[in-house]
Amino acid sequence: MYVTPEQIAAANKANVDAIINLAQSNFAAFEKLSALNFNATKAAFEDALNHAKALTQVKDIQELVNLNVALAQPSLEKAIAYSRSVYELATQSQAEMTRFAEAQASEVNKNVVGMLDKFAKNAPAGSDVAVAAVKSALAAANSAYDSLSKAAKQATEIAEANFSAATTAVTKDLKASKKAA
Repeated sequence: MYVTPEQIAAANKANVDAIINLAQSNFAAFEKLSALNFNATKAAFEDALNHAKALTQVKDIQELVNLNVALAQPSLEKAIAYSRSVYELATQSQAEMTRFAEAQASEVNKNVVGMLDKFAKNAPAGSDVAVAAVKSALAAANSAYDSLSKAAKQATEIAEANFSAATTAVTKDLKASKKAA
């Protein structure tokens, strides 16, 4: 029933390693988001400069209207691509966090069950009912966690499908309006 210092050190090392891996994953996601933001800002700046240069060449109102219409469509397409990329990064980061939480929950459950088994072996007579009750409660909690996890995954999949459908519809509308023009 006693825990050795080596067991504590091993558990602490495993926890620190897991947290470091999670931090590295989050930093990588932040790095990708920063690069995405930088590239989007740079492209928007370049587009604005090109538009300003084109405005200096405008000779009448109709040319001005056509120039502004021509700028709007690619800008909207870039905005959709940007939001799709941000969404993908967020989804990847959320999946990584979920894997981390599930791994930690699994480890905690394994440790609790192991400690209960050790306790049951050394427990006084008659305590097996209490140990069985705790194990039953732990199993019920795990079952509830699994149900919530499955529901969250389904909700994420539905949201992902809706986002993809919306961006596809907008992209099709843009292409249709481009062909019509």
